[in-house]
Order: sequence, then C-alpha cells, then structure tokens
Amino acid sequence: MAISQTATRAIPSFWQRRSIRRMLQGVIGVLLVMIFGVIGYVANGWTLFDSVYMVVITMSTVGYGEVHPVITTAARVHTMIIIALGSVAVAYMLGGFVQFLAEGEIRTLLGHQRMRRQIEQLSGHTIVAGFGRVGRLVTDDLIAAGLSLVIIEPADERIAEIERQGLLYVQGDATEEQVLGEAGLLRAKTLVTALPSDAETVFITLTARQMAPNVMIVARAEQPTTLKKLRQAGADHVVLPSAIGARRIVSLLINPSAVEFTELVTQSSHLAIEMDDLPIKEGSTLHRMTLRDADIGRRTGVIVIAIKRADGRVEFPPSGDEPFGVDDKIVILGRRENLVQFREQFGI
Repeated sequence: MAISQTATRAIPSFWQRRSIRRMLQGVIGVLLVMIFGVIGYVANGWTLFDSVYMVVITMSTVGYGEVHPVITTAARVHTMIIIALGSVAVAYMLGGFVQFLAEGEIRTLLGHQRMRRQIEQLSGHTIVAGFGRVGRLVTDDLIAAGLSLVIIEPADERIAEIERQGLLYVQGDATEEQVLGEAGLLRAKTLVTALPSDAETVFITLTARQMAPNVMIVARAEQPTTLKKLRQAGADHVVLPSAIGARRIVSLLINPSAVEFTELVTQSSHLAIEMDDLPIKEGSTLHRMTLRDADIGRRTGVIVIAIKRADGRVEFPPSGDEPFGVDDKIVILGRRENLVQFREQFGI
C-alpha cells in the first residue's frame, strides 16, 4: 500500500540545505578571522590566551578594555581588519540562521528526515521516474492497486502536486546514481521511466541496470528507433504510448467488442479483475505438476490464459498435459482476492 508521506525536495541531507551551508560558511569565516587575529597579536608579542581573548572581545564588540595597549600602527591596523572581517563573517552567519528560521527550515527539515527514513524502510517498491502526463497516470494506477512507490521528479511545479497527494518522492535528476540510490533502487522491484526524452530514458535505463541488475525496468519510448537501444541498455519492457494508442484506434474500428471487454476487465475498479504472470519456482506446488492435475480454476477461481515456458514457447491456450518446470510462467486472470488465494495455495 502507499505510505503516508511528507514532502521533501530531493531529500537533501542536513548539510545540503542552503541555509545550513550558509551558516557553516559563516562559522568557517569567523574561525578564519579569529585565527588571523590571534596570529597577528602573537606576532606582536602577546600570549596566546591574551590574543584569543582580544580577538573574541573585538569581534563580539562587547566593549571591554584592551588586554594590552594598542599603540603601534601595525597593531591598530590589525585590529581594524579584525573588526571589519569579523563583522562581515558574523553577519553572514546570522543571515543564514535567520533564513533557516524564516523559511520554515526546521519544519521542512524534519519532514525531509522523516521521508528519508520512510524510503529507507521500503523494499519491493516501484520507482516512477517522471511525473508528467504518463507518470501521473502510472502513479494513479499503482496507488489504486495498493502498491508502494517513490517518484523521481526534478521540476518544482510538479513537486507541489506530488506534495498535495502525499506521495514519497525524490526531487532530482533520475540519470544520477545518487538520486536513484536515494529512491531505494537497490531494494526496489520495478523502475518505470516515464520521461518524454528518449535520450534520458536510455541513460536512466543503462545507469539503473548497472546499479541493480535484478530490478525490472519498464521504459517509455517516443520513437520506434529507440526500442533497440533501450533493450541493449537493459530494459525488460519497452512501451510506446503513441503506438499503443494507434493500435487501440484500429482495434476499435475493427473489433470494438473485444476492446470493450478488455477495458471492462482491466479498468473497471468495481470488478477488481486483474491479470498477472507468475514464475514457477523450485519448491512451488505447481513444480512438476500438469495444469490438468492442478485444477486451478476449481480450487482458486482464476482462469489460466497462457503458459510461458522457460525455453520461450508460449502455450495459448494451454494444453494442460505438459508439467510445469522451473522458470515457466503462468498467465492468470481473476478477481484480486482469487489471485491472492492462488498465490497462497500454490506457494507462488
């Protein structure tokens, strides 16, 4: 199921926050000025403690008296430089602190850390790269199916929509390994690339396949010429929305009844009918059992549509006489609760 989530921007770490970096830079500036000041006073014959004390009261402008009389021109110039540089460094540091408070950084930072922890706890989830037109539709269907997901999206305006929906996300470029890692790619089950750019899709696919050899990658492509490139990059499935749309138009013209039935089965939420293909693993009840002996329809209420054999053969419709082998896949259709019953009964 989708996890209740708090929005974040690229899920930056504490030290990656802009205001935090500004405060850190201010602190470094203050320390450098202090070191410079101490060295100068020590060079004038002062003790280390007296030098540190003089620098502190000078930069803080508390108004205490001088530790030693500052009478030489070099000592006075040195003190003026400390006052000038110290004032700038302190003002810069305080500016970062004010920004931290004014922008609600504390509240946002807590949300970032909470979301980071939620993503780190996910396993077997789906990553959707891109929250455009296709990405939104994919996300809606995944949520309706009760699947957990993480969205990767760089655009601020789309992040606002993701936040309103309360979804887990990482704001950043999906072509970067760090961003994919923050989205939990190494623990994910599926990566869906829903970006309109074929070049970015190929690069994301190549990067993700190198990082996570076992993750299933479903890639969107705009041009048919990209199909081969995506396959070579490591995509398990490639989808061309324009080609699918064209085929559907033709199907509606040639065989509208079949299209209407398919839509009824796959898109009617009140029917809760789903199609799935499940691999046969060693140790499964179906291993070495024939479809006829399994009597799946009567025992679980699902319909076996086809069997994909490990050697590439597809039995459609399945004969039911050949035993199931390891890595064979069974394609089934049924209500959601019946599919769950099938998985539990046959150990898939």
